[in-house]
Amino acid sequence: MQADNSPFEAAPSDTPPPDAPTVRMLSWARNSAVYRLERQMMTEKQLFDAITRKARQKFEDISQEQLKAVAEFAVKFAYDLNALNDADYAQLSTQSAVRRGKSKRAIAQKLSVKGIDRETAAVALEATDDLFAAVVFARKRGFGPFRRGELEDKRRAKELSAFARNGFGFEIGRKVFDMSLGEAESVLQKDAVT
Repeated sequence: MQADNSPFEAAPSDTPPPDAPTVRMLSWARNSAVYRLERQMMTEKQLFDAITRKARQKFEDISQEQLKAVAEFAVKFAYDLNALNDADYAQLSTQSAVRRGKSKRAIAQKLSVKGIDRETAAVALEATDDLFAAVVFARKRGFGPFRRGELEDKRRAKELSAFARNGFGFEIGRKVFDMSLGEAESVLQKDAVT
């Protein structure tokens, strides 16, 4: 007897497609996103990469499509909680880096590596002061007005090249190099007040 095409045979199954993440995967992604964002502020790219990397370790037979879906779910969940904001991350990271003596160029490169787009980085870098950052850098390294000891040609070249290697333009490096201690301290005080 031949099997007829009954409606029971054609009924779709309630199982998710093979490339869709399981409920367990999505639950894990949500919990993992919360755990990571409670510990530190992250960019969208950082969270996506972290979830992808850990999901690959946690779930043995996870497909590429499932990995992508799980990571996207975690990112969307974080946005829905307002726990993820690349503009805020860029702003805070930039302010912190300037206080540590990092140049605009170095900060922009770091933000790019973290997955911040150029426009967001440009907005965050607008109000930065490379002169202030260069003075902080000089203070940390004992260069220019903070130098202890005599200045010889070898040291002069070392100091000026250190400014360049850390992303400061020649003019800013030279300006800080030639400052008096009082001028350098006034740059630091002026920026601390604003």
